[in-house]
Amino acid sequence: MSAINKNSETRKVTIKAFRFNSETDYLPYYKSYEMEVGKDELVLDLMNKIKWEHDGSFSYRRSCRHGICGACAIKVNGKATLACKQNAMELLDLFDNELVLEPSSIKRAVKDMIIDKSDFWAKHATIKPFVVADVEAHPTHETKQSIAEFNNFLDSDLCIQCGACHYSCPALEVNDAFLGPAAFVAAYRFTVDTRDSAGIERLEITSESSQGVWDCVKCFECAEACPKEINPIEKITKLHNLQFEKNVAVSNVATRHAEGFLRGMKKTGYLDEADIVTYSEGYMGMYKHLGTAMKMMKSGKIHWHSGVPFINSIPKIKNLDEVQKLIKISQTNRL
Repeated sequence: MSAINKNSETRKVTIKAFRFNSETDYLPYYKSYEMEVGKDELVLDLMNKIKWEHDGSFSYRRSCRHGICGACAIKVNGKATLACKQNAMELLDLFDNELVLEPSSIKRAVKDMIIDKSDFWAKHATIKPFVVADVEAHPTHETKQSIAEFNNFLDSDLCIQCGACHYSCPALEVNDAFLGPAAFVAAYRFTVDTRDSAGIERLEITSESSQGVWDCVKCFECAEACPKEINPIEKITKLHNLQFEKNVAVSNVATRHAEGFLRGMKKTGYLDEADIVTYSEGYMGMYKHLGTAMKMMKSGKIHWHSGVPFINSIPKIKNLDEVQKLIKISQTNRL
């Protein structure tokens, strides 16, 4: 590629695009296209140029061009992107003029940038993404909601179901049963809706092993991917809390692990990592973590007697009684 002036109004670059037709191709491939890119052009403009000026068979979804419908979600250099919202020149600067356009999920590719989103919609439907309520056929008044009750939705109502977070989630990539961040955002939004009566059912759905919120690894990839700047991790955490508050949470490794953090704070004021393992998985279960424990011992994070009963290996913080009082006041639910 020739030298490029990054301050220029336009830039001649080579864009590499993922190509695949599930009806005719055995394997996907990548094809390169040279084009002039203007400073105000979006990634969607680059895809339009490929289709209109280079290859009419190049396929992708697009609709509103206003960042509302979510149809044009793809990945650029592995980064989840809403094509109609993302300035192309910004990405060219970020990735040193090398752009690779790929579908949101390569393993679900149908034709070029178009993917089969049936798994996304099925999981979204699982959590009942609508208000469930008995409403009279001819109501005489509206169902009122206070400003505070409405604000409790936070930003969950801004989701456009583009799937960017869903197909950026590593937990979902290795676990097909996992419902995914977009479904959890919707579950939170309708569970806290004061007009809804299916909140307990949603909390039960999102508490189940393998598919529920306890299998989230808190990597924040979903928050990074969201084009509407929604933070799904916040909603997942609130679903954790709601499960405890509504007595939906059951005692298992995941919920005991969550309680284990508070257990250590109560005892010493510090995080007791060895105790968290023994409390959540038992002394037999801790043996599978011996490799990790050895590494932690070498780094000084735990000691040989950490987790052994009757040995207080962690010192107590000053004013521990104040911390314990705060926990007692604030903790309203436990298994």
